[in-house]
Amino acid sequence: MTTKLSAATLVLALGSALSLSALTTTAHAADDMQKCFGVAEAGKNDCAAGAGTSCAGTSKTKDQANAWKLVPAGTCTKTPSTTSPTGFGQEAAFTAKS
Repeated sequence: MTTKLSAATLVLALGSALSLSALTTTAHAADDMQKCFGVAEAGKNDCAAGAGTSCAGTSKTKDQANAWKLVPAGTCTKTPSTTSPTGFGQEAAFTAKS
């Protein structure tokens, strides 16, 4: 019985350690990413900013101005966008150019 209890304890401890490790990695990865509006393919946005999209994967058009995608930090304003007034992604939702 002691052997089974020890094995179960080991499995639980290992599972907990792996879970904590994954959380730390995810949090660190999020620090290296930023929201970039106007660069997502239609239906490939990470989440929403307003009317026309409710959350992940719901953008209706390519480079939708109020839909964002996570991109590596520092690359947003260098990422091409067909709808942005500057021609590149924006760090906030914007009004699409005509």
